[in-house]
Amino acid sequence: MKGLIVDFGGVLTDRGPDGVGEPPLIGAVLAAREAGIRTALLSNADGPGEPIPWLDRLFQVLVFSGDVGVAKPDAAIYRLAVERLGLEPGECVFVDDLAVNVRGAVAAGLVGVHHTSIPSTLAELAVLLGVDFAGGRSCNG
Repeated sequence: MKGLIVDFGGVLTDRGPDGVGEPPLIGAVLAAREAGIRTALLSNADGPGEPIPWLDRLFQVLVFSGDVGVAKPDAAIYRLAVERLGLEPGECVFVDDLAVNVRGAVAAGLVGVHHTSIPSTLAELAVLLGVDFAGGRSCNG
């Protein structure tokens, strides 16, 4: 896989069962990007809202439904994110905590990962992307 596309709320914000510290998937996205995998944020939000300084370190592409006029699970929004990454749908993994959105991505030709827990998502991404996520990377460092 050459691309990783992730949802924000429920995925990047998941701190795990203890609810403290930086959400682990932030470090995973950073590790993927450092490994040469193109990364995108795909959110059904109206727009970016308050600036989050580390988003640019994580993602080459930011796609917000409110900015583009189409929302998940419409296939057009996945195709737009993939196109902006300069990749083909089959080269991209999409991660979301809502099964309906994962099904939409799969219908658009992407590989889908339904985020239900941090360990299972990291394990799936390690296999699909060939990246070791044990490094504990942080956007605050």
